[in-house]
Amino acid sequence: MEINAHHTSLVALGDSFTEGMSDLLPDGGYRGWADVLAERVAARTPGFRYANLAVRGKLIGQIVDEQVDVAAGLGADVITLVGGLNDTLRPKCDMVRVRDLLEQAVETLAPSCKQLVLMRSPGRQGPVLERFRPRMEELFSHVDDLAARHGAAVVDLYGSTTLGDQRMWDVDRLHLTAEGHRRVAEAVWQTLGYAPQEDWQAPLSAAVRPSWSARRIADARFAKQHLAPWIGRRLTGRSSGDGRTGAHVDPTTGRAFWVTPADATAPGPVQAWQRVEPDPA
Repeated sequence: MEINAHHTSLVALGDSFTEGMSDLLPDGGYRGWADVLAERVAARTPGFRYANLAVRGKLIGQIVDEQVDVAAGLGADVITLVGGLNDTLRPKCDMVRVRDLLEQAVETLAPSCKQLVLMRSPGRQGPVLERFRPRMEELFSHVDDLAARHGAAVVDLYGSTTLGDQRMWDVDRLHLTAEGHRRVAEAVWQTLGYAPQEDWQAPLSAAVRPSWSARRIADARFAKQHLAPWIGRRLTGRSSGDGRTGAHVDPTTGRAFWVTPADATAPGPVQAWQRVEPDPA
């Protein structure tokens, strides 16, 4: 990628990682790395448009069915696609199907935009994910292969020691903190060819290990508030994304829309976004 790139539009697809959980806003919504990235690009690009279609809990098949064709129809400069990780965390996972669906998504999206961006998602350090790691690495190997064949860029977050630090993850142990999302935004920003604003892999300060009792209290809170509900949804076939639409999808019509800075003349970060309907097909 060339430094000082120029992009006029961005569409983000995926699950909770791209929706922005757990980068919580005061109004109860989420910000997340894709929103941070959009704000940065908008600050330097008059007329910039953005659409986030991601919904928490979505499997790769749902992303293909509900988001891919919609995104392809928007004609964006940049499309980001992160999906398949939720599938690998299920007790039963057909990796052949996951790979095929991801390939279907890439084959549809790559010709529809100027730059498709894929990711090797960050991996939290710790024993819980070890049983799923072979599936995750199989998925990421396929991401690399698809990117090479279709001219997509790959942001390698999985290889980041800093993003694997437990302090970068929320109490649910599944989603990045606001600081983690900010660093992901910087990684994608640099991948797209923009001049670095910081070292997104800069290590955190030395950690102070919590006491044994503090760790046990945290484990008990995690099990009650997050692990048990997650297992319950898996056993009953429910998802945290049931009944939800992407942030920039009209829940009444099911149609996606753009947002653009409400005041294009205001310098600095975007203060507010306004809705813009896509051009008629």
